Amino acid sequence: MLKMRHLYLIACLFSSAGWGSATVVDNNLLASDPEGANWAGYGRTFDEQRYSPLDQINADNVKNLSLASYLDLADMHSVTTVPLAVDGIVYFAAGYSVIHAVDGKTGKLLWRYDPELWKTHPDMLRRAWGSRGLAFWKGHIYVGTMDGRLLAVDAGTGELVWSATTTEEGDSRYITGAPRVFNDKVIIGHGGAEYGAVRGYVTAYDAMTGKQAWRFYITPGNPADGFENEAMAMAAKTWTGEWWKFGGGGTVWNAMTYDPEYNRIYLGTGNGAPWNRKIRSPGGGDNLFLCSVLALDADTGEYVWHYQTNPGETWDYNSSMDMVLATMELEGKQRKVLMHAPKNGFFYVLDREDGQLISAEKFAKVTWAEKIDLSTGRPVESPNARYEDGPVLIWPGDTGAHSWHPMAFNPQTGLAYIPAREVFGYYSDEGVDIENWAYEPGFQFANGLSTKVRSEEVPTDLATSALLAWNPVTQQEAWRIPTPGAFGGGIMTSAGNLVMQADPEGKLNAYRADNGELLWSYDLGVGSLSPPITYLVGDTQYVSILAGWAGSVQAFGALTAKEGWVGRQQPRRLMTFALNGKAELPKSQPQQPLSPIVDAGFKIDAQKAARGQAVYAAKNCIICHGVGAVAGGYAPDLRASPIPLSVAGFTAVVREGALLQRGMPSFSELRDDELEAMRHYIRRRAHETAAASVD
Repeated sequence: MLKMRHLYLIACLFSSAGWGSATVVDNNLLASDPEGANWAGYGRTFDEQRYSPLDQINADNVKNLSLASYLDLADMHSVTTVPLAVDGIVYFAAGYSVIHAVDGKTGKLLWRYDPELWKTHPDMLRRAWGSRGLAFWKGHIYVGTMDGRLLAVDAGTGELVWSATTTEEGDSRYITGAPRVFNDKVIIGHGGAEYGAVRGYVTAYDAMTGKQAWRFYITPGNPADGFENEAMAMAAKTWTGEWWKFGGGGTVWNAMTYDPEYNRIYLGTGNGAPWNRKIRSPGGGDNLFLCSVLALDADTGEYVWHYQTNPGETWDYNSSMDMVLATMELEGKQRKVLMHAPKNGFFYVLDREDGQLISAEKFAKVTWAEKIDLSTGRPVESPNARYEDGPVLIWPGDTGAHSWHPMAFNPQTGLAYIPAREVFGYYSDEGVDIENWAYEPGFQFANGLSTKVRSEEVPTDLATSALLAWNPVTQQEAWRIPTPGAFGGGIMTSAGNLVMQADPEGKLNAYRADNGELLWSYDLGVGSLSPPITYLVGDTQYVSILAGWAGSVQAFGALTAKEGWVGRQQPRRLMTFALNGKAELPKSQPQQPLSPIVDAGFKIDAQKAARGQAVYAAKNCIICHGVGAVAGGYAPDLRASPIPLSVAGFTAVVREGALLQRGMPSFSELRDDELEAMRHYIRRRAHETAAASVD
């Protein structure tokens, strides 16, 4: 191991990134990094702006940008993640947190570390989301895993340094988000608020040893057990009933931002558990600290301030989207601000010193609230927004006007760039036993709303997307470019007056940052939502992106299946570009229409099919195979799969785990009658699809 470390250091001394020792990634580098040679943090620097000062590639010459290298990742189910680049080496965690180190110039794989989730906790494959990113600190790579581990891996050798279990055995928590690093600490949250009685928290560990430094809970626990701190006692006053039996939620599954000027960590907190407030807090209440921007002291984890975007959350309008830091002139004064565009469709500007709301305006179609009252900071909600008088269609839906895909901010143009979405949601708790509601045993999606919401096929025109340039000072749209499909990829911007974003059609696009003019486009060969990064190797600026169609979009069925990316037929790659690059891609598999299997000899039982639809929804099969059994782009489309035609084959795969190593989890708890019911449901959907295509 020591020999490998020495070889790594020698390689850094003579690397194409330049002479000298390996770059030390610490507070000093992540606070500014004005040279822009590295992309060492999730948002490049602590401010999460996703802005690079590099301008070798710019609006005038980006037309000459072309492929320099690529690396195929044939065994990765999801590559929708944020890479890092340090000393010319690109690091990323694809699939189930499999870490890769790749030469940024040549595309050569240097090492690979696999936490082997399918061996250690195969039941966690039911989550299926994969990893959204990692962190780098003083020669270590940090990543969270679906089974709740936080891992530290040597950046030079790929060897495991330490592992910490951040969750409890058998609970519903899991990790998909990227850790953040600061002050020799690494912090991680978790997801899982839809799958059990989960009480959200974040935990900070010593970055070198993995020893826990502090933990902060987002929602209060059982008052009979006492409260961990004054903040929890304060929060408990905003809850009613026996909320702790439902967990409460508030998971920090994505966004965290460190502020070195105030030595604070800001948390973007999640939705309630369950979503429906009538269940978890029947007497009402704001339910702190759900759906909030929460500021903590970075050294101690003590509460500093909060701003709640959705008091009494009941729609899954979590605030887990990026929180971007900047200093800007407002009303003639320089203000240190935090910008936040969460699911609910409002763009917020907060004062970082005390959390005071400065402004908030709609950046997408919003009908759940009329406005944000600036005197109180609270939304002015629309009638029946809480579906208290029956089912309602409101904008945005639970997928949000902005999801986790990162926005960016360019200090030169003064504009924020958001992968925005127009989408409505259907909210109803008709048929739900509010008073006696409880989580089902096992890993099953449960939000306290009508199950019909998640079991029917969604329309292909449910949502549209756009690249939105937003002026945070005037709170007005500067320009908007419609993008294909329901989702837009994460964004990067640079001093070259560029904004770059990939899209579901498979294009990587470069726009002028000041006016949105399309300057360059490259066919990646597959739809992609990962954000690009840019960095230097020697004197050459490179742009890298992970291209591949997966990363939660597959759950939306027809909404994403319409893009035509089927199963494992299309590539998953790390692709790197430079001015006048010389590499060429092999030809990709073309998009193919679905061919459902119609078995004339299979007699569909309507009652069994209805029961199978309920089992399909309850077991959360939609995560991989899509709403309405319409696969959205990675797992096989069951309507066209021969496996459900065979009782023995279907049982072997679904219950016995015959394809576990390929990522298909086992559902050992399913009975024969439930498996049979699912087969009838799948056959019904195949016949319905075939009949519709004839019509």
